[in-house]
Amino acid sequence: MSRSRREFLAASSAALLATATAANSPATAQDAPSAKPQDLPPGSPPAFGTAASVGPEVSAATFLEAQKLLQIDLTDAERAQAARNWRDSMAALYERRTGPRRVSLGATLSPYSQCNPLLPGNRAVPSVDRFVRSAQDVGALPASDADIAFAPVWKLSRWIESRQLTSERLTHIYLDRITKFDAKLRCVVTLTSELALQQATRADREIAAGKYRGALHGIPWGGKDLLDTAGIRTTYGAEPYKDRVPGTDAAVVHRLHEAGAVLIAKLSLGALALNDIWFGGQTMNPWLLEEGASGSSAGPGAATAAGLVGFAIGSETEGSIVGPSMRCGVTGLRPTYGRVARTGAMTLAWSLDKLGPMARSVEDTMLVLRAISGPDPGDLASVPSHLDFDAGVSVLGLRVGYFPEWMNASAATPVDRAALEQIERLGMKSVKVAIPDWPYDSLNAIIFAESAAAFEELTLSRQVDQLRVQTPDAWPNTFRQSRFISAVDFVQADRLRRAVAQEMQKLLSQVDLLLVPSLRDEMLTIGNFTGLPSLTLRAGFVEVTEARSDWAPDPDHPLPRFDPPRRVPHGVTLIGRLFDEGTIARVGLALERALNVSGQTPPGF
Repeated sequence: MSRSRREFLAASSAALLATATAANSPATAQDAPSAKPQDLPPGSPPAFGTAASVGPEVSAATFLEAQKLLQIDLTDAERAQAARNWRDSMAALYERRTGPRRVSLGATLSPYSQCNPLLPGNRAVPSVDRFVRSAQDVGALPASDADIAFAPVWKLSRWIESRQLTSERLTHIYLDRITKFDAKLRCVVTLTSELALQQATRADREIAAGKYRGALHGIPWGGKDLLDTAGIRTTYGAEPYKDRVPGTDAAVVHRLHEAGAVLIAKLSLGALALNDIWFGGQTMNPWLLEEGASGSSAGPGAATAAGLVGFAIGSETEGSIVGPSMRCGVTGLRPTYGRVARTGAMTLAWSLDKLGPMARSVEDTMLVLRAISGPDPGDLASVPSHLDFDAGVSVLGLRVGYFPEWMNASAATPVDRAALEQIERLGMKSVKVAIPDWPYDSLNAIIFAESAAAFEELTLSRQVDQLRVQTPDAWPNTFRQSRFISAVDFVQADRLRRAVAQEMQKLLSQVDLLLVPSLRDEMLTIGNFTGLPSLTLRAGFVEVTEARSDWAPDPDHPLPRFDPPRRVPHGVTLIGRLFDEGTIARVGLALERALNVSGQTPPGF
């Protein structure tokens, strides 16, 4: 089976760093091309290898060192031949960035090729829109501000709708809690208190006048600080962007404004959407303040878990909603790729980025998803879709696939196995499934290449050196290394991606959804690269004897150890068919009610 991403990054960093130095041996670049090749007779077709010579001189020795990076094996004769005409055939391909006719590629320019998770023969489900909230009694408004702060959105919205609670009071509760607790968590980048109070006042006025916009009206929320907010800085958690102020709102922000939600804070993310360290420090886990909140949606995870916001918007490229949802014990929904428009959100990887809600209950995530779904002209990958969710529909008879060997491996715990047993008790059927034993980590050539392209100028200008973390497994080194991923291997990874999608389409024709250990590396990779939706929810608690980290182990800085062990939340993840968030939400809701652990709050908050 594939190694963990952490091991993969650490190993590739060490190997490539050593050889990259040799590959960049002292050859001087030539700014101007040499003389034009001799004119050919009229009617002669163009031919490869006849361009003017450009770029630095290379030799067979250059290829001998470079082939170590790409793990290919050329003979002496092949290296000599390649070196002889490299400057006439291949070097000119880099003119776009090396000049003299440089072309600047704007941040909003998407690749020409588009990723579509719907393969031929795989029709989009569902075919209709239906949204029915639960009919549970929300009970009386709690007397304590803390109890109000930790209430899920499905309760808060009913209290606001019935005017038992005003948006202004709720906003003040969260603002006060941010003031009290953010110093411990470092989860807020920018507090938007003035805007929040204006929006809350407007919400109360509209509701009093009978203009109720829906379940999010008057609910304070926080956005991961890669979502553009007009006139409010959006920093990407990274030093080079910490004073960046966009002029327009991201599509998701605009939709939440239209829904009447109250933007209370821009929340932290690991710099450029990696892990949990940003220019303001490390965002910490409210359940265990000695460890990071996980990432990269660290701020949304910590703020939601600590009752500092009603809900949050996170993003995921490969684990960035699942990870902090697990660590902080919240509910995270990663929507189907293409369901939620990413216009105005930082691009890390065009074919992988997804925006989704993080909240304190399953139903909350669906209330938010309903408000933010839909295409936008600014995101070429966003598509129209239907959302079918009825909180009252039975889950009896649903087929839930699981991987037997995964349930007994180190990524799983008794909490995962108990959740699987609960599936049977709820009247669903657990079904053993399997996938080919393929090197799924090979797909990461795509995320590395796309992210390096997205931040090419930042890397080549060396502004990436301003980032706080400069370890081998951080972005600066990875962006530089990714220049040496071959175009051929990128295309082959893309073809493997289609084969993986075909396997998942076949598997999900046999079951209605999957239940998996949340941090199983293969499924984090597979789910994201095939665009499948996932729902991570708290299923119980485990004890840990050492703090956990998203970063590669550093012997010089060991993580804190605990004796006696510390109690922390643990979740499971449901994987659904494309655009079938309604089914995984219904199953998640049934599990949430049966397991009855979602209401517990972190001590001290």
